[in-house]
Amino acid sequence: MDTTRLEISRLFHRFGFGPRPGEFAVALKQGVDATRARLLLQVPPAHDVGLSMVADPVLADLGNFPQPGTTARATFDTAMKAQRQMLILWWLDRMALAENALTERMTWFWHGHWATSIGKVEYSLPMYLQNQTLRANALGDFGIQSRTMIVDGALQYWLDGGANTVTAPNENLAREFMELFTLGVGNYLQIDVQSVARGLTGYRVNRSNGNVTFIAKNHDSSTLTILGSPGAYSATQISDLIVARDDCAQFIADRIWFRFISSDIPRPYSKPINEAFARRNILETVRAVATSGAMSDPQYSLVKSPVEWFIGLCRAMAITPSKLAKPDRVIDLLNKLGQIPFAPPNVGGWPAGEAWLTAASAQYRLQLAQYLLSNADTSAIKSLPSSSRVRAVGDLLGVASWSFRTERALRDVVTDPARLLLLAASSPEYIVSA
Repeated sequence: MDTTRLEISRLFHRFGFGPRPGEFAVALKQGVDATRARLLLQVPPAHDVGLSMVADPVLADLGNFPQPGTTARATFDTAMKAQRQMLILWWLDRMALAENALTERMTWFWHGHWATSIGKVEYSLPMYLQNQTLRANALGDFGIQSRTMIVDGALQYWLDGGANTVTAPNENLAREFMELFTLGVGNYLQIDVQSVARGLTGYRVNRSNGNVTFIAKNHDSSTLTILGSPGAYSATQISDLIVARDDCAQFIADRIWFRFISSDIPRPYSKPINEAFARRNILETVRAVATSGAMSDPQYSLVKSPVEWFIGLCRAMAITPSKLAKPDRVIDLLNKLGQIPFAPPNVGGWPAGEAWLTAASAQYRLQLAQYLLSNADTSAIKSLPSSSRVRAVGDLLGVASWSFRTERALRDVVTDPARLLLLAASSPEYIVSA
């Protein structure tokens, strides 16, 4: 296997959703180092032409749910549905159009990490505000990100922060904050969960807009012992105490490895990765992961999630999701594939690996590819001689290499560019970041 082509393919798909037209061929000429430096910029450009074409959604605070069966409730339900679709398409557009896609890719990663679902939150405005928080902290200091997220309105509501009182502590946020967001299983005790829950009392959420207020008289300000450290804790102090632990550094670095390198093979010892996250610097950690020898090792394959696969195809074909004739069909098919932005299945986030490779998903993926490609301009492929088309489609999609079986199938339809692209987009080599 051509390891240079493999590594460049992985850089595009794992850290930026996939190349746009012409980018992969240019990257092959520039080489791995130059491509990595361009895709993983230390300071992203202040102006992104692609993102400038995506207007932020206008999401009004819709207030409380009106009484069922009333005209006001019908109007309210229509507005809620419209806001939700607007929010989903806004983010899909950002992923598809971003010139420097690393920030959007990392926002997507953190969305799965701090998994919060609109299915329970229901209102779009708090989910949008959380998304903006994740984006602002996607590549910065994990300590700052954690401090911000522990009092995020959508997350607080999702994990019952508003039901956490001094007289009846609710442990949901406390437990998930340690187990899923910062430390991992086995690195805390039940007494720590109880103490953290008490330290997180006093916060109240306005469900419709995500505003969080702190009511001091409702906060447990007694001395609490968390992970062996006694004190009177605020939410920020709890976050700082936990994030400073070595267990946190190990856990977050492992999660980045899991999502960007392999969901099957554990992260081996790596001094550059360890040192990068010892400083809690997310971008440095991502760059260390992207520079590791695993990037050119064929054993570290990853199955793309439905959204990652869909956005990669949109980028390759220069498609803007919200501009499609039937964007609601896209949302419906992504839902059937099991993944819609803002709706992870549970607090553990999205599944990984072979969970995405079912017979049903293959059927829905084919339907979605057919719909996308029916809206795509295939003239660039059509203008090429038939003998060049298989290679050109590989470069367009950023595929490292075709298997003998796939290449033979592609050559059988080389005279039909639309069919050629459909088979390529549905191939194992495109669905899996090899």
